[in-house]
Amino acid sequence: MELQVQLKYEVSAPGADFIFNIHPAHTPCQKVFEEKLQLSQDVAWEVQTDPGTGNRHLRLQALPGELEIRYEAMVELTHRRDRPADLQEVPVHRLPLDVLQYIYPSRYCQSDRLIKLATAEFGAMPSGHGRVQAIAQWIQQRVSFTSNTSTSTTSAVDTLIERTGVCRDFTHLMVALCRALNIPARFATGTDYGADPALGPPDFHAYAEVYLGGRWYIFDPSGTAIPMGFVRLGTGRDAADVAFATIFGTVTSWAPMIRTTAREDRAGGWVLPHHCDLALSTDASLG
Repeated sequence: MELQVQLKYEVSAPGADFIFNIHPAHTPCQKVFEEKLQLSQDVAWEVQTDPGTGNRHLRLQALPGELEIRYEAMVELTHRRDRPADLQEVPVHRLPLDVLQYIYPSRYCQSDRLIKLATAEFGAMPSGHGRVQAIAQWIQQRVSFTSNTSTSTTSAVDTLIERTGVCRDFTHLMVALCRALNIPARFATGTDYGADPALGPPDFHAYAEVYLGGRWYIFDPSGTAIPMGFVRLGTGRDAADVAFATIFGTVTSWAPMIRTTAREDRAGGWVLPHHCDLALSTDASLG
């Protein structure tokens, strides 16, 4: 996958601090190479990696004036593929310590307020991948994907009430419903490879990763893109943890320009991302 990101800002005096999450995460199944970063301002910058999540954060302090950031990288994705019927939910008492945080309510995923709904809709279903997939399908049937219908403060409960939103909102609702059933789920960011051009220009994308059978598996509750083509940028409890840009200061921003291109090499075993019926994971292999 060839990734290109271009961001543009106008920074007011006296300047602003930025924390970006536009670098693909380092994971055992996602290899990042041929990286190139260009800044229009001659300022110091640093990329720091979170040891727990693999998320990479570009940090810089910008001067007043125009700031343009261009980032390019090549990413190799190697998915683990499993039969959905083989993936079972992990009981709370067996969850690893680093996974526990993803069964608790968070700012945008108020799972404690959705327990009655989740239990009524999905509580009688057999546990496992099928139940999680049913949650994603339930959301797609009840929430309309409509651009510019939510804000940075829209939560899972808001989306449930309004029944409209974008990928961020679909994902918050799915994560919250999973957690309401004690299924660990986290918010993930990438780019919307394979999305219908009618939805707008290529953009950042939000999707869910759910913990089943000892590893994290990809789910796209909005159903707007091709999960096999997701380049993972970050994972967190909700959007507050993995915004592509967090800004401290007065700044005017332009819409990001995103491009994700897949390269095929069948002789080398590399194929173009496509929809498939198997469960996909870019998490560490446990055997």
